[in-house]
Amino acid sequence: MIPNPLHPAVVHFPIVLATFLPLIALIVLGPMRGNRAKPRAWGVVVSLCAFLAVSAWVAVWTGSKQADRVEQVVAEQHVEAHEEAAEYFAVGSLVVLALSALGLVAGGWGMVGRSLTLLLSVVLLAMVVRVGDLGGKLVYQHGAAQVYVESSGQVDNTMQPGAADRTEDDD
Repeated sequence: MIPNPLHPAVVHFPIVLATFLPLIALIVLGPMRGNRAKPRAWGVVVSLCAFLAVSAWVAVWTGSKQADRVEQVVAEQHVEAHEEAAEYFAVGSLVVLALSALGLVAGGWGMVGRSLTLLLSVVLLAMVVRVGDLGGKLVYQHGAAQVYVESSGQVDNTMQPGAADRTEDDD
């Protein structure tokens, strides 16, 4: 069964991949600097970058499909800020993917690609934190999820502030 809305289900993939990319790149790069591993070992990082880029663009696509509906309850400026940050992140993921592919080359150019991949993976991590923060604000501060809750005819008040403190007698 495909979740509806799909965007919240897919956005976690690029978040997780961007979180682990710097660590994995550092772990793989260590033995390569001491010539204890061949450049093809870097393929793990290239694969991770490819998954990250694909998942980032899928997240952008699913988000753009839901933007008009969310703008019914959230000011366009907030949606646009999140969308723009996500697009920059997705473009950045393609840049890092290209640099990671350069890291498969032996010699100096390969080391440049691997080093830049490690450095820019940290930048990507900061970017995805910003995208996630803006997305979280859309949902938790600006009420973006309401267009989906109300359309189902059910409102779940258990996640409202103070709901855990209320009893049935309070209603």
